[in-house]
Parts: sequence; C-alpha cells; structure tokens
Amino acid sequence: MRRAAVLEAIASGWSRRQRARHADADLIRLGLFVLVALLAAMTLSPRHFFSAANFESMAFTLPELGLLSLAMMLAMFSGGIDLSVVAIANLSGILAAQILVRSGAFPLAATLGAACLGLAGGAMAGAFNGLLISSLRIPPILATLGSMQLLTGLATVLTGGAAVYGFPEPFLALGNETLLGIPIPFLIFAAVAVAVAILLGHTTFGLRLRLVGSSRSVAFYSGLRLEKVLFSSYVVGGLLAGMTGLLMAARAASAKADYGTSYLLQAILLVVLGGVRPSGGVGRVPGVLLALAALQIVASLFNVLRLGNFAKEFAWGLLLLVVMITNTVLDRRAARRPATTSLSNAQNKEKTP
Repeated sequence: MRRAAVLEAIASGWSRRQRARHADADLIRLGLFVLVALLAAMTLSPRHFFSAANFESMAFTLPELGLLSLAMMLAMFSGGIDLSVVAIANLSGILAAQILVRSGAFPLAATLGAACLGLAGGAMAGAFNGLLISSLRIPPILATLGSMQLLTGLATVLTGGAAVYGFPEPFLALGNETLLGIPIPFLIFAAVAVAVAILLGHTTFGLRLRLVGSSRSVAFYSGLRLEKVLFSSYVVGGLLAGMTGLLMAARAASAKADYGTSYLLQAILLVVLGGVRPSGGVGRVPGVLLALAALQIVASLFNVLRLGNFAKEFAWGLLLLVVMITNTVLDRRAARRPATTSLSNAQNKEKTP
C-alpha cells in the first residue's frame, strides 16, 4: 500500500508539472511562429499586409473561425472532438433566417428573435451531441460525424439547397458595422474568448472538464458525474457554434447549408497548434488565440500571393500533421525521461525508515 501511495503521489505531481511545462513550451513555439509569419509578411508584401484596410478585413473575418475554434477546444479539452461545429453554425444561421426574412415592419424585434432562435438551435444541437456521447457512450468522432451529416441534411431540406437572403439592417450590422472604430464581430469574439478562458481556468466546471480529459478513470473514482460534465461541454460548444452561424449570416447577408466548409479543418488545426492535446486535459485559450493570429497572418499572405483554395487546404493539412507529429515526439521523450528517476526516488523513499 505504501509503495502504491508513493508512486501515485509522484505520478500525480509529475503530471501537473508536465502539463504546465507543455503549455509554456507551446506558447513559446507559437510566439516564435507568429514572429516568423510577421517577418514573412513584412518581406513579401509590407504595403498590403500592414494597411488599415487589411487589418479591418481580418478583424471582420477572424471571429467566425475563432468562435468555432473555441467550440472545438471545449470538445478536445474533454478528450473528444466535434466534427459538427460548422454544420451547427449553418443550421443556426438558417433557423435565424426563417424569422429575418419575415421581419416586415419590426426589424429590431425580428433581429432579437432570430438571434435567440439561432443560439437556441445551436445549444440544442450541442445537447444532441452530448446525449449521444455521454449517455449512449458513442465515440465522439462517430457521434459528431453522424450529427454533421444529419444537421447538414436538415439545413438543405429547410432551404432547398439555395441561399436564404433578405435580412433587415439591424441584423446585418452585427457582421458589417463597427463600434468605436472596432468591428462588432471582433468585440463579440473578444468578450466570448475572455468568458471561455474564465470558464476553463477559474471555475469548478473547468477543473472538472480538465480532470475528465486528463483521466476519466480518476474522474470517475473521484465521484464526478462524467455524463453531466461531457454533456455540458458539448452544449456550450453548440452555443458557440450557433453564435458563429449568426455572425456568418450577418456578414454574408445570407445563409446556406454549405457555408464555411473549410473552417472545420482550420478549427482543428488551430486548436492543436494552440497547444490543446487531442487526448484531453491540456490547453489554454491564449494558445488558441495566438494560433488564430498566426493562421490569419498566413491566410492573408496566401491571398497576397494569389494561392488557390487547394494550395491553402494542402498547407493546412501539412501543418496539422507536422504539429501532431512534433507534439507526439516531444510528449514521448518527456514521458520517458522521468520514468527511471521517479521509480528510483520511490524506491529510495520506501527504504527510508
């Protein structure tokens, strides 16, 4: 018993220190990546990249991918994944559009009602995923893959495969206007990012979600209700995806079942690049924000160099594989390094009277 207690204490302490070191190392690597991207922008197209129009354009487009990445982060933080975030976003935008196109003489009331319906639709879709994963124990990748197809099909049925447009001005302002010179979508995203950072880092829910992602067996024997924690994480993720759908519809002045299909791969790439481990329990919102900034800079450079969408998707996929391989190699090296030291220390403690 004493040997087991010593080994468990050492393993627990090492795990906490290891996670902290991984997170710090990820932030340093991301900072360097951002610097390299900025230097490339300064070299290849300084006049275009550092213009006010380019920064304003990035501030309008960045929040959509950023919100989807935060939704994906919540799923990966619990040790799962959510392949349905883009489908949820599109369905939420289409649900909101059903009210918006009938706004008539009450555009402001229609905007408020559409926003509530879109957010509710996103939360309900997230709850559906949560039930499949937490109660029916379906693997997250299969559950969300199925719901992605289901929700995309539902959105296509509602629209007949065509775009829905004709929204009132108050709703369009959410995606195209500024407040005090700052784009409204960026202000919304900044507020949500702060809220998610507080939720994961300074609340009981965040601590429970981290524990579930780190070790479900430990979380189970600690008395945590795993089903409730997992269910809640996917509901919040669905809510964020629904918010994304509203911003996408407002910025594009239309809603369609297949908008933003490239966002899914980019969201996964951002979360992994930001230091969130697919196995769960490790990650920080600042890391995801740094990765978002780096990816936005690279995307802007792609536009300057007139690279097509196929080249972009190839680059995103290659970068995702490189980051995954690098993280796996570094994690395995770090895990092997303390193994012999921990065992020898435990044996020495046992011999000490």
